[in-house]
Amino acid sequence: MSSLEISSSTFSQEMKLPSSPPLVEGSALEPFRKDLSEIEEKPKDIIKFTAEKLSVDEVSQLVISPLCGAVSLFVGTTRNNFEGKKVISLEYEAYLPMAENEIRKICSDIRQKWPVKHIAVFHRLGLVPVSEASVIIAVSSVHRASSLQAVSYAIDTLKAKVPIWKKEMYEESSSSWKRNKECFWATDD
Repeated sequence: MSSLEISSSTFSQEMKLPSSPPLVEGSALEPFRKDLSEIEEKPKDIIKFTAEKLSVDEVSQLVISPLCGAVSLFVGTTRNNFEGKKVISLEYEAYLPMAENEIRKICSDIRQKWPVKHIAVFHRLGLVPVSEASVIIAVSSVHRASSLQAVSYAIDTLKAKVPIWKKEMYEESSSSWKRNKECFWATDD
């Protein structure tokens, strides 16, 4: 059974889970009880460009915080079609110094707009087969509204400002570099 599956035979209605014993002042467990205001955790911005397959679980784990009740994700994947053509993969290239700098600006903008804790932006480079993730963005916050808005802003701004280029590889052995219509430096032909 995978860790995500829950078997209905695991718990019966009569079964009761043991409750934790109350903490008594001076007990050995007391040092582990902390007021949330005592926990200090520095906000993190994690940015990664890689040719390796992206893991949603890995990226989401990077932003989890005991201070937060929400982790919001955007996962962009390679679809198998575009304008009637069968897509077999995408190929990404980036100008890394500028791309990393632009994503850092996006993280900074997010922090000015919403009260978020951690931000992770992972993007694939090279070939990305159909159904695999090209980009994963994860944001944690105390409440869901902030992280949901931040994730939406992050992907929209990434597509508009970050120098990442995408080439679609088609089944009939052709390919096409795609112009991002959202990108601010793209011109109308």
